[in-house]
Amino acid sequence: MHLTVLSRSSALYTTRRLVDAARIAGHRARVIDPLRCEVYVAGGQSTLLYRRKPMPRTDACIPRIGQSVQTYGLAVLDQLARLGVPLLNSSEAISRSRAKLSCLEHLSAQGVPVPATVLANDAREITEMVSMVGGCPVLIKLLHGAERTGVMVCETPQSMEAALEALLALGHDVMVQEYVRDVKGRDLRALVVGGRVVAAVRRRARVGRLARTLGAGARFEGARLRPELARLAERTAQLVGLEVAAVDMLDGVGGPKVFEVISSPGIQEIEHATGVDVARVIVERAAALARARPKKKKGMAASHEQA
Repeated sequence: MHLTVLSRSSALYTTRRLVDAARIAGHRARVIDPLRCEVYVAGGQSTLLYRRKPMPRTDACIPRIGQSVQTYGLAVLDQLARLGVPLLNSSEAISRSRAKLSCLEHLSAQGVPVPATVLANDAREITEMVSMVGGCPVLIKLLHGAERTGVMVCETPQSMEAALEALLALGHDVMVQEYVRDVKGRDLRALVVGGRVVAAVRRRARVGRLARTLGAGARFEGARLRPELARLAERTAQLVGLEVAAVDMLDGVGGPKVFEVISSPGIQEIEHATGVDVARVIVERAAALARARPKKKKGMAASHEQA
């Protein structure tokens, strides 16, 4: 079986682990940089090229699309989907997960508990509305920011207003989110693959730091989720449409809440903390989707070369 990992670099930990796991399982695996792919459209048909040659045979694709190349990377994924290649995460699902506010709105409408959130484009308006999310401290998130750099905690109204003014002046769209209290040791990430939780970690913030969504400087420990938390993570991934997802939750007073859904999660911390071979599980899911792919009708043109 030919598996493709769509990634900017084969040196990245997650990409490297996926390739190694695929080869150990007996598959052929290659890393393709989405920026080296070209889509050619003419005469009512489109063709996907790689370095100006026909796209190599791909029985399933594992996308690792970074925020910085999202538009181009998702266009490549769309073309692979048109060719009938099974994808571990479609472009639609990735886009849905990264539109943070609309993702939370969608989840909330389906009964998934999410934190109270305020969105406005004026720092004074948000400051006046912050009581709606429980007052300070609050989380400030960039609507389209990267996971590690797109979140900050503001402990006072003054620090919040200063942060908002700076971010809005730079043209960022921001939202202010409820800070869930009493979550010591209950800042959780569940990794969902193929509709089930395969591993989970608990994040413990550095001493003297407020807990927030998973980020740099935290200590990770393997966690065993209560059944209701596992079901919540699995349902969240299903509602967003993701085959592979990290679901960040805070299990505070009043019950758990889903803070964020991540469509291209790194697996280094979760593998090291839990001992679970996450790469193998992801590869197995990709192979299962490839095997379930409908057979082409006789006479149908090949979508990519069979090398």
